[in-house]
This record gives sequence, structure tokens and C-alpha cells, in this order.
Amino acid sequence: MGKSKNGKTEKESSGAPQAYPGFDLDNPTFPPQLEERALKSGRYPYDDKLKRKVYEDQLQQLQLELIKLQDHVQAQGERVVVVFEGRDTSGKGGCIARILERVNPRHSRSVALSKPTEAERGQWYFQRYISHLPTRGDMVLFDRSWYNRAGVERVMGFCSEDEVARFLRDAPEFEALLVRDNIRFFKIYLTVGREMQLKRFHERRHDPFKQWKVTEIDRAAIGKYDDYTRAEADMLRFTHTAVSPWTVINANDQRRARLEAMRVILLALDYAGKNKDAIGAIDPKITTSGADYLATLNGKQP
Repeated sequence: MGKSKNGKTEKESSGAPQAYPGFDLDNPTFPPQLEERALKSGRYPYDDKLKRKVYEDQLQQLQLELIKLQDHVQAQGERVVVVFEGRDTSGKGGCIARILERVNPRHSRSVALSKPTEAERGQWYFQRYISHLPTRGDMVLFDRSWYNRAGVERVMGFCSEDEVARFLRDAPEFEALLVRDNIRFFKIYLTVGREMQLKRFHERRHDPFKQWKVTEIDRAAIGKYDDYTRAEADMLRFTHTAVSPWTVINANDQRRARLEAMRVILLALDYAGKNKDAIGAIDPKITTSGADYLATLNGKQP
């Protein structure tokens, strides 16, 4: 049996999920006691999801603003990069899909890279991402990014601790280069409560249109929630900087999270015809800075 870079066997690296009381991914019935706690898990502040009509009305207004923003980016030759990271099932792809839904696909695109090839594994770690950065007039949204090294690669044992330490040191320097080259750079981290994550894993497993999303890595992640929390804390501690800060959004309600991600981008950039009333304000109950969120992980009030 092969070994990963930290010396673990492949079986140890993928890890059989530790039992979660009352939960069986393959059981078609989701436990009622977890259903009851799902939305409020992870200290989520709302008792109900955003109503669909309210969501759709706000979504339309924000998508109109995104079209204005894209026109500005093209006209001014700007470059925009948005990195979406977060726990499994936190809704990164859904946020990106809604942002790109109405804009011109010739100048706005999503990047979601598969695992590196043998040649890419022999390169500088950041090298394979560089070719996907935007040219003038374009926006690129990364559905996971170089931060794989700080998250899934670390937790699953696909890289060594030395490689993780080197990444956490180098990532802020790499991102500072992007910002100094006048790229408008955003990092958005979506978090989700444990019970809500279990609910979404279960929905994927038993929805024939989503079953392709459930991988062996996902199954292993069920038992590694706390490991991901520790990796998350280290990532924020070392890579939330004044030059490239993290914005953290609690995504237990995907509708609210999608709207918040749009607002984060739209409020930060100036463009012709900007309608601040249509954009609205950031919701501090679910959206915070990486530094403040890290303080909550450490048991402190920000």
C-alpha cells in the first residue's frame, strides 16, 4: 500500500470516518435530532432561512450591479480575482454560479482545478494557478485554490508538515505580488456548522443529481470536522493580512451566503452607476473578518 508524504498509508490518509452519534451517510433517512439542530449549528444567528421571494428579489438587484461592475472592469482594463474557500458542502460552487449567472462569460469565469498531475507536482506549488489569473478586463473566481494545501491536503495527509509551513509562509508573499500588480483581490471563506454539513452530505448522497459530488475524501471529512477546524485556524492566523484579508461568511443558509458574497465584492469596488441602496449592507451577524472569526475559534470575543 502506498504512502502519502507524511508517511501515512493511503488507507490512513483517507481515514474511515469516525462515528457521529445517530448519523449514517448511507441510511436514506436523515436523523430528526440532527435535522432539528442543523440550521442553528455553528452558532448560526437566524432561526429560519431567508424567504425565497426576498432572496430572489435581492439576487436580481445584486446581479444587475454585477453587470455594471463587469462593464467597468472591461472598460478600465482592471483585473479581479476572487478566491472561494471553505468547508466541504459550504456552498462555494453555488456562490460562484450565482455571481457568474448573468455576466458575460467571455470576461468572467470560474476555475476549479482537479488534483495535480505528476508534472505539476514537480513544479513550484503556486505555478499551476498562475496561468489561470485574469488578463485586463477579466474576472476570475477560484472554486478552491492554492489554499488546498492549508486545508484538504494537510488534513488528509497529502503533503508534509514542512510543506504546510512553507505554504503558510509563502502564500501572503505570493498574494502581495498580485495586489502590487494592481489585481483586485478577494478571499472569501465559507464556514458551515457540523450538523448542517452532515445534512448536506446526506442530501448529496441520496440525490441522484448530486451523488457525483460525494467522494471518498468527502466521506473521510465526516470524521475530521475538528481537524479541519484546527487547519482553518492556522490558515487564518498566518494568511489573514492587511494586504490580502479574509472575509468569513457563515453559510448555513446558502441564500444569505450567496447574497453576502456578492455584497462583499460590490461594496469594495467603485464603478459607474453603483446603486448602494440596491446592494445593501453587509450583515455582521454572519459576515466577519478573518481576524474576528479566528478570535471566536480561540474562544475569545472579537
